[in-house]
Amino acid sequence: MSRNEAYAERLSMLIQAETISTFNQTDRTKFYRFHDLLREMFPHLFDVCTFEDFDGSFLMRWQGKGKGDPILLMNHHDVVEATGEWKYPAFSGTVAEGKVWGRGTLDTKGGLWAMLQAADELVSDGFVPERDVYFESACTEECDGSGADMISNELKNRGIRFYMVLDEGGMILEEPIGGAKGRYAMIGVGEKGCADLKFIARSSGGHASTPGRNTPLVRLGKFMAEVEKGKLFRSEISPTVEKTFSSVAQTMNGGLKFILANSKMFEPILKKVMPSVSAPGNAMLKTTVAFTMASGSEGTNVLPQEAWVIGNMRFSPHQGGKSSIAEITGLAKKFDIETVVLDPGMDSSVTDYKSEQFRLIEKAVDECFDNVRTAPWIMTGASDCRYMCRVCDNCIRFAPFFMSDEQVESIHGLNECVNVDTLAPAVDFYKYIIREA
Repeated sequence: MSRNEAYAERLSMLIQAETISTFNQTDRTKFYRFHDLLREMFPHLFDVCTFEDFDGSFLMRWQGKGKGDPILLMNHHDVVEATGEWKYPAFSGTVAEGKVWGRGTLDTKGGLWAMLQAADELVSDGFVPERDVYFESACTEECDGSGADMISNELKNRGIRFYMVLDEGGMILEEPIGGAKGRYAMIGVGEKGCADLKFIARSSGGHASTPGRNTPLVRLGKFMAEVEKGKLFRSEISPTVEKTFSSVAQTMNGGLKFILANSKMFEPILKKVMPSVSAPGNAMLKTTVAFTMASGSEGTNVLPQEAWVIGNMRFSPHQGGKSSIAEITGLAKKFDIETVVLDPGMDSSVTDYKSEQFRLIEKAVDECFDNVRTAPWIMTGASDCRYMCRVCDNCIRFAPFFMSDEQVESIHGLNECVNVDTLAPAVDFYKYIIREA
């Protein structure tokens, strides 16, 4: 059996342990069973690490030689539900067609397995790291984030500062932007914040046979249409986004290559065309709001006294949460709509792509993967890593796996799977980080 095949069988064991998390979940039994499975699979590592439980989430510490601030490697072990018809059962961990199939293979039991496998093998070889190495894994990332929130506050209270934090995030993609040929490791150096807002329109109600003007639902509709025009929030090509564009432009041809290689020069044009060219590209430039829930009256012939919509805001690092919320609150007032902040989210720092921590990730990619270029990236999704900005100035988000477009879409969707031939390079990637940090 090859190394990749043996690794596939081990990862399959973690996938078979169902660890779906939900809001307001109090029974942590299945997560504690999962911890026991980790102890069985990685005995060398658990022999040398302290282990602390945080209500189903955990923190481990591997003591090094005390040379420098510690590093933190993290991947969550909870997963989202797995409804629908899968090619292979979602919690079977089936190894077939050169892939390991199942919920969590990419998000993020695959990463958790790879980092623990790497450390376990290093311990078995007698290796002792220069710095302390911490491992964190939450059971709440897919719902309320309370595990990482709790752990980061405890680390802050202990006065611990990390040299680097590495969590899930970017991945290795083929042609990440149309025309950028070849494989790129999209290394997340920051992420957009996530806030939930409720917008409420009120009236005296009435019968639907005699509607007045600007009833609650009409005002909400006008408000949402105005937000969708995309002119509310400040669009900006930050230094990080500029570097992203120039990095992927290296393998392009034609006019787009020149434009992206000189994105600041063409910033006014890119700001205008990006919304129609690429939704992900546009999301990198500004705060966005997606309206996800709504309610009006309970009768088809009744005008609502109160109607509301929920907006999920992803605020950009350059504008931030406070300013973004203030902007949309001001717009809502123009339509006589009240704004209620359900969750303000939190701003997170952006790691400098010129830092030695970023260069360490680049070197690890170059060492462990063939013909893969690197580019910094601002994540549009949220991760537990945002909480660790409390204890580290260099938080990086990257999963060392190659993913096809279909595999990226399978995250939180159907038929999630990871390629068997990417498992050994992923383990080697984490070994490199632990050895060389």
